[in-house]
Amino acid sequence: MDKDTALERLNTAGLQINSVERLGNDTGWQIRLSSGAIVNCFDSGNVNCQGRSPEAARAALGLEVAAASTAPSGLGQPAVIETSRPKIFVVYGHDPVARAQLDAMLRRWQLEPLILDQLPSGGQTIIEKLDHLRQEAHFAVVLVTPDDVGHGKDKPEEKAFRARQNVVLELGMMLAHLGRSRVAILMKSDVKMERPSDIQGLLYMPFKDDVEEAKVTLVKEMAQQGIQVDMKRL
Repeated sequence: MDKDTALERLNTAGLQINSVERLGNDTGWQIRLSSGAIVNCFDSGNVNCQGRSPEAARAALGLEVAAASTAPSGLGQPAVIETSRPKIFVVYGHDPVARAQLDAMLRRWQLEPLILDQLPSGGQTIIEKLDHLRQEAHFAVVLVTPDDVGHGKDKPEEKAFRARQNVVLELGMMLAHLGRSRVAILMKSDVKMERPSDIQGLLYMPFKDDVEEAKVTLVKEMAQQGIQVDMKRL
């Protein structure tokens, strides 16, 4: 959706617009509403809402998640998320190649990756920005890559690679917000890696050179949570 279409829909919904400005990183436009909501229209066609009380803006732009379908005869099938581009929160460390691979794969599947440093802060601190983004996410994918090294005190023989601390923090946030079933962990397995959590039931998907190695398992897990991917796009 481009800026002009977004403005037309917001005006039609009777929402008051305070300002329309080019984003500082020159990747799109930012529309600020009198309600405190912020609409970001990226040149790629992606749109997101943040700030205070974004619900009305989301509804006007057609970004609301529609009512989930129910399974017939009580079969317990997952509800399908009926939205144009389900949002996937991406947790990442210091492996730009793996992050780029995951970003490209999710976009090919017609999903919208929520990647922290690709989205404007809107004057928010990092923790505030994280809090807003997690509330928009339908699912989270955590990239666990060998960015740091650690071991127990006085036990250097236990030295192993581990994820960055921000990855562990954001993993915990996603588990608390979405639950275990909506969080998938992609772990690089070509070296000895320390798992960031020993919580039972977490799903770790190994990959060595390319996150595409885990794509089939990831798609199946998303489908269980109502996020359908066209298999032709795999």
